[in-house]
Amino acid sequence: MPPQSAQPERAAVALTEADEQHVLLTFAGVLDAHALPGLEELLSDRRLRQADAWVWDMSGLERIDLACAYALLRAATRAPETVSVTVRGARRAVQRTLRHAGLDTVVSIGV
Repeated sequence: MPPQSAQPERAAVALTEADEQHVLLTFAGVLDAHALPGLEELLSDRRLRQADAWVWDMSGLERIDLACAYALLRAATRAPETVSVTVRGARRAVQRTLRHAGLDTVVSIGV
């Protein structure tokens, strides 16, 4: 039997908490072009528009590609002006991609 090739772990992005004050999106695995349609659908969830603060927990995210980073940028720039967006727990390589996409100009990237 030939050895099975290791498939990279696919991203799991979930809206794990939501109320009028905040929403928490939790990211895990690899966020690449295959995950883009699901990510964009999640980012259009009406609960995001109703909250004052968005927290994106990226502590479980191993890698993100530019297409997904730009999707996050579009969501952040289309959010109402009163919404604050915070990225927390992102690895150095993920932070680098987010900054390359320009996300650091519209969201707070913390550790």
